[in-house]
Formats: sequence, C-alpha cells, structure tokens
Amino acid sequence: MVRALEPARHERPAIDEAALTAARAADRLLDGATERGLQRWVNLLATVPEQLRDAGLKDLRVVGLRARAAYGAKDSIREYLPADLTEPFLVDLDRLMKLLARDAAER
Repeated sequence: MVRALEPARHERPAIDEAALTAARAADRLLDGATERGLQRWVNLLATVPEQLRDAGLKDLRVVGLRARAAYGAKDSIREYLPADLTEPFLVDLDRLMKLLARDAAER
C-alpha cells in the first residue's frame, strides 16, 4: 500500500496561520520564562516557536502535543507564569490542534 504524501503546509492556510499565531504566543511565553529565570520552562519551550513556524503538518501535531504537556494537571506552567502569557498560548495551541485533527479526518 502506498501512502499519500502529506500536503504542503501552505496548502492549508488556516493551519499555517494558526501555527504562526501560536508561535508568536510561544515567543512571549518563552520570553516570560527567560526573564524570570525559569530554566525548566525555557528548556521545554526553547524550540517550540521555531518548530511552530517551520514544521510540516505531521510534525506540527507532535510539537503541539509536546507543548500542551506544559499544562499538566499536577505540574503546570500556569503555576509559574501569569495568565496573560499562558492562556493566549493555550488557546492558540488548542485551535491549531483542532484544525490539524479536522484536516487529518478529512484526508
């Protein structure tokens, strides 16, 4: 069985825009963690903005899942950074993940 090639990211403009919006929010979150010296969160977020800007559709899902793990039930980035940084990223990330899931279901 031959699998179809993944569509280019620019062929899914809603996903591309959602990923870029999430990347901007991730930049702000990373800056906040860096300013506060929160090395654990800096390490987790260090590559996320760039990956959200550049990753293909399949890899975007992996990046999203990894970033979403920062909002864990027992240990959450929300405990360390203010809501004006954490919540916009979460909203943008969830929107991206929903668009990716919808796209995958339609293929």
